[in-house]
Amino acid sequence: MPSADDRKRAAAETAVAEVASGMIVGLGTGSTAAYAVAALAARVAEGLAVEAVATSQRTAEAARAAGIRVIDFADVAAIDLGIDGVDEIDPMLRAIKGAGGAMLREKIVASAAARMIAIADSSKEVAQLGGRPVPVEILPFARAYAERRIAQLGGAPALRKATDDAPFRTDQENWVLDCAFGPIADPAALAAALSEIPGMLGHGLFLREINTLYLGTEQGVVRRDRPDEDKDRKSLSGRILPGHPSFGAYMDQGQ
Repeated sequence: MPSADDRKRAAAETAVAEVASGMIVGLGTGSTAAYAVAALAARVAEGLAVEAVATSQRTAEAARAAGIRVIDFADVAAIDLGIDGVDEIDPMLRAIKGAGGAMLREKIVASAAARMIAIADSSKEVAQLGGRPVPVEILPFARAYAERRIAQLGGAPALRKATDDAPFRTDQENWVLDCAFGPIADPAALAAALSEIPGMLGHGLFLREINTLYLGTEQGVVRRDRPDEDKDRKSLSGRILPGHPSFGAYMDQGQ
């Protein structure tokens, strides 16, 4: 039986197989995204010519160390493909992200991508969002006010701490509130309400950014597309495609 790490790696390698020469690729942050960096580096070593933008300083450092050419996103208006992990994802490909603290940059890069792929192991698939807290990046100046407004929305905000018990700081030197809402009945309404809070710079609800999910399961890698996109792929639904080199079969389940 494949481990969770095996499933993450398989999902990442399947996503990276879509990268073509000449692309600008957005690289996410976190343990699953790290497998995508490794898989892309292996393809670059074989001759794939790509450039990458990174959603965090640690991803940029890892990518450069692995031989990937990383460019400054500040000079990039659009990218071809983004690949990133998720904390939770529902059947509509709506997700919670930000456990790694990079959700603001992740959302910017995802929004700039012509196509955004989420990668995850099967433990991240949920029927309804809300099992994990929604991370919110805030100006330190606005902490108490933001906490009060989030509580009024039904959330329980907790200031994220670093290993030294000081407030965790993002790459932008801001703080993160991890906000427990419980089951989220209306993610769009919550996202809109959070976005209206002055001092709130970004939140971890990704509701329309993700186009495709590669999910690593015990049986293999499953592909799911956003239900309202790429309807021509319905003809492939449920077909078993060639097996992934890590394990199992690649099953296309385009909706």
